[in-house]
Amino acid sequence: MTDPGTVEMVGERFPDKALEALTGALGAMRTGAYLTDEEGCIISVNAAAEQLLDRAAAQLVGHDAHDMLHRNRHGEPIARARCPVRRAMFAGSAAHGDNEWVERGDGSILPVSWLVTPCDTDDGTTATLVIFHPRDAPSAPAELPDRPSASLSELERLALLAETTTTLTSTLDVDEALRRLVNLVLPRLADWAVIDLITERDEVWRRAVVHAENGALVHMEELQGPMPPVPEGSPMPLSRALRGVSSALAGPETYQGPPDSGIAVEQRRLFQATGMHSAAIAPIRGVREILGAITLGRSEQPERFTAADIALLEDIARRAGLALANARLYQRQRKVAETMQRHLLPQLPSVPGLEMTARYVPAPNASQVGGDWYDAFSLSDGATALAIGDVVGHDLDAAAGMAQLRNMLRAYAWAHHEPPSKIVEWLDHASLHIAEASMATLVFARLTGADDGGIEMAWTNAGHPPPLLVSHDGVARFLTDGHGVLLGIEAHQAPKGRTDATVALPPGSTLVLYTDGLIEAAGHSLDEGLERLRRNAASLAHRPLEPFTDHLLERSRPPKNEDDVALLAVRIPR
Repeated sequence: MTDPGTVEMVGERFPDKALEALTGALGAMRTGAYLTDEEGCIISVNAAAEQLLDRAAAQLVGHDAHDMLHRNRHGEPIARARCPVRRAMFAGSAAHGDNEWVERGDGSILPVSWLVTPCDTDDGTTATLVIFHPRDAPSAPAELPDRPSASLSELERLALLAETTTTLTSTLDVDEALRRLVNLVLPRLADWAVIDLITERDEVWRRAVVHAENGALVHMEELQGPMPPVPEGSPMPLSRALRGVSSALAGPETYQGPPDSGIAVEQRRLFQATGMHSAAIAPIRGVREILGAITLGRSEQPERFTAADIALLEDIARRAGLALANARLYQRQRKVAETMQRHLLPQLPSVPGLEMTARYVPAPNASQVGGDWYDAFSLSDGATALAIGDVVGHDLDAAAGMAQLRNMLRAYAWAHHEPPSKIVEWLDHASLHIAEASMATLVFARLTGADDGGIEMAWTNAGHPPPLLVSHDGVARFLTDGHGVLLGIEAHQAPKGRTDATVALPPGSTLVLYTDGLIEAAGHSLDEGLERLRRNAASLAHRPLEPFTDHLLERSRPPKNEDDVALLAVRIPR
């Protein structure tokens, strides 16, 4: 058997992240508990279940729970359609029972009381939590009503804590985590929920004051907002909780005396405005710091909070703290990544006779940085350089490789007045030896004035999707000439030399350079994506450049896109 407090699990048909979140609460449970997947197979089991069933976790995980465990009073297998536990597992709602039996490893039959509750995650998967104990222990009520926590059975409390773990750890957004926390405790435990968070600058912000009214949750925005600083040494309940000292019970009488701080003034205002006659306050602890405090209050429910409620609230606050700490860390990393990406992508130059705009959209599951990039800059001979590229990957390594390629390309293009193909050949050779980008695609172009007063573009393509040229009349065509192999291929594997192509850009036309995230979608061919892009661009030909670009990105980007997207659009004025 596993050591106490550990959980045996398997995730072949369940996402690793979701399974890890669900199993986090099992090890702390003192009664038997296991998780099943959507097919009723056991995917996780705690040590208490191993002991009650006299079976090692390895004997349980991966097996159908009904076939292995569920029996009648005589120890005989039960038909699946007649098994109340199995029916509850597939019904998708909480249920409980008292008169059931399970088979232990030695063949004996154990009478149990049980509770089944579904667990949904952001991954789109569903698991079922089954909690059971020997029948001589207190039984669970017929359902999970919204009642004061003092009347919750032990099974209901365990189910609530498991639901809290699952619900809060499956999001990395602070606001969403707070919303879910409020939904978990109201109106099941209280009439009011108040959440105070300490910001990274040690300021206190009252993020939520929510009241359960007729089945709806109403935010009292006039009570939310900035709070006075946390006083040192104050014995008042909220002040102690925000310092991480202790949890406490409170009531309006707690704050009737002369206030010892600004927080005490705000607390008196809170009790007066809400009518709460009883409150329980607990600190929200992160891994290394105090993140804030949660207050549950009762105004309509007559029962006062007790010490038993404090213990439950502390368990909820502990889980909320871990979820909020993870969400804050993710948002901090995301902000750093966004800042890095913003500095990596250039400001477009102002070029007489040209309009330019660009967009960058990060991959939805990446760290807000990636290998897709665009560039536009003026050259020493008066020409304008355009570039669009994609380094393999969408992470920090790809972003670093992208920055190296872009900077080398700028240096070569500025120092040498050579055709685009020659510049890219030098870049390709250098990338094999001094850049960290493994492989990349690229379109590099030079825009120059033509003899007739128009604009001419010369370009070369290193394995990148072809540029799209849209006339003012809505004729859209891909510029497929000048195509060669991508960057980063060893010289002995690649054909010698690269080629250039030229085209006149007529007045009113729009040139679109883009990366493959705009056209690639799982289950669809590249040709389908290219045709979708062409038709959308043609239909938007008369739009001004900014809305043209926004609508083209919105309409052409696949809805379940897994890649980042860079887009550079250039308009030749009429």
